[in-house]
Amino acid sequence: MKVDLNADMGEGFGDWPMGDDATLLELVTSANVACGAHAGDWDVMARTMAQARDRGVGIGAHPGFPDLQGFGRRRMEMPAGSLANLIVWQFGAARGMATALGTQVRHFKLHGALSNMTCENEAMARTAYEAALRVDPGVILLVLAGTVQEKVARDLGARWAGEIFADRAYEDDATLVRRGTPGAMIHDPEEAAARMVRFVRDGAIHVRSGKAIPAACDSICLHGDGPEAVAIARAVRAALEAEGVTLAPMEGRS
Repeated sequence: MKVDLNADMGEGFGDWPMGDDATLLELVTSANVACGAHAGDWDVMARTMAQARDRGVGIGAHPGFPDLQGFGRRRMEMPAGSLANLIVWQFGAARGMATALGTQVRHFKLHGALSNMTCENEAMARTAYEAALRVDPGVILLVLAGTVQEKVARDLGARWAGEIFADRAYEDDATLVRRGTPGAMIHDPEEAAARMVRFVRDGAIHVRSGKAIPAACDSICLHGDGPEAVAIARAVRAALEAEGVTLAPMEGRS
């Protein structure tokens, strides 16, 4: 059994760091690099991509809403054409930087509120993913497993990988429990690790109501911005390795 470990990175800005990217890059197999809209800047992007390249970690573009103050976690409404241009602009920047550094962007993952909204809104997901595929038809779309994102990726005939979250609780429709809701976040590293072993072993998402939803558990998200991020990453990696799971960058389904 093979699983990818991914983390959101490159989310600092100028002199303001965010998370311990250097340590996380020793634990993960894929890095989702912020593209400058919700977080990050050109220098942070270059540094993060170079570090990922040097460690053999797969690089992904991680576009979000243009919302530095809200870290891309506030919902926004925009015309479909503008959303498509927002995606192309961020993805293009990531691909250009990777090329300049002698590496490549392997996958594409939406961030924060943009991701949450496309898990619920099929037309919005289609707009975002069609824009990304116009930039790179062969990119792996990292989708929230079992949601509208996965449906749209399948419908488009794209390469895709199913993502599950180590530190988030789930609703019955396989979407994430909204931040701020009691129990939405898992803070205990051992609890997070045990959940991920169970999800991967069962090939299913276990939601807070007790229901199990069959899902493609191809990649596990280890958030990089929380105080427990490194501890959770270490615990999840150790638990999966103890179960004999091979950890490697995502390959994508079609």
